Amino acid sequence: MAGIKALVGLSFSGAIGLTFLLLGCALEPYGVYWPLFVLIFYILSPIPTFISKRLSDETQSSNACRELAYFLTTGIVVSAFGLPVVLARVGLIEWGACGLVMTGNAVIFLTILGFFVVFGDGDDFSWEQW
Repeated sequence: MAGIKALVGLSFSGAIGLTFLLLGCALEPYGVYWPLFVLIFYILSPIPTFISKRLSDETQSSNACRELAYFLTTGIVVSAFGLPVVLARVGLIEWGACGLVMTGNAVIFLTILGFFVVFGDGDDFSWEQW
């Protein structure tokens, strides 16, 4: 039952994060949809970790595959936070929209981290079963 509560909580926080992202795009003073390009980063961010979990051996404390996955994931997350700032600096979006998108980024990436914390272990309730 704890896994279902975690799944509901993660889906709720994901919906809140996407709401902030869409508010940054669709509110009348902002009205441009350039910030939706951060959705690409949301999709790309867990991929290196998924690949490294399949390829790496969990018995070692550290290995090159896992460290490369952490590096690539960090680059993707930093790029997701940098894109709205660059768009606001250039003048394509307003700074208020940038703030809403950054808030949505924080909530979504914390949700993705929570997914890996809750479902990342190889126990009975794992993401591999889905």
